[in-house]
Amino acid sequence: MPPRLVLASESPRRRELLASIGLTPDVIVPADIDETPMKDELPRRLAARLAAAKAEAVAALHPDDYVLAADTVVSVGRRILPKAADAREVAECLRLLSGRAHRVVTGVSLRGPGGRRGDRLVETRLKMRRLTEADIVAYAASGEGEGKAGGYGIQGRAGAFILSLSGSWPAVVGLPLHETEALLTGQGWRRP
Repeated sequence: MPPRLVLASESPRRRELLASIGLTPDVIVPADIDETPMKDELPRRLAARLAAAKAEAVAALHPDDYVLAADTVVSVGRRILPKAADAREVAECLRLLSGRAHRVVTGVSLRGPGGRRGDRLVETRLKMRRLTEADIVAYAASGEGEGKAGGYGIQGRAGAFILSLSGSWPAVVGLPLHETEALLTGQGWRRP
């Protein structure tokens, strides 16, 4: 049987991004790892470490397949914002991001048959407009920012909050497409 494409994430956004370039994972196996940042860990290091750890965890279960994993980290300076668990955390993140520049770093990791490895890191800089308290409360109440790094999803309502973006829009959503396709092609994966 030819190697399959395994996505180590249950994120619907990552599946949609892959579909936009004609890729459909054969198997979806969410990685179960501890995503807590280490003491004094910087955003770039965290994104790279978590993407690699997710790929390794799932590749241990699927050693003959291509395992694709990613992790997205939002930061203001050295401060890493959480994946907002609830409306309160969404509002806290938005208050911090309001009127400020921030970075979104997405790590992508691919493990191929025979233990081949490939990793990429994509950083995007964004600036959010100054939000009113009504903006923040309404967005938090929508539930859209829950479960998302930094408490917002650029592909939804929060797209209207962004004044500027320098880098990769798909990476902000959760998966840089150019780098992902380059990793797959570089390891010899072929579209079915």
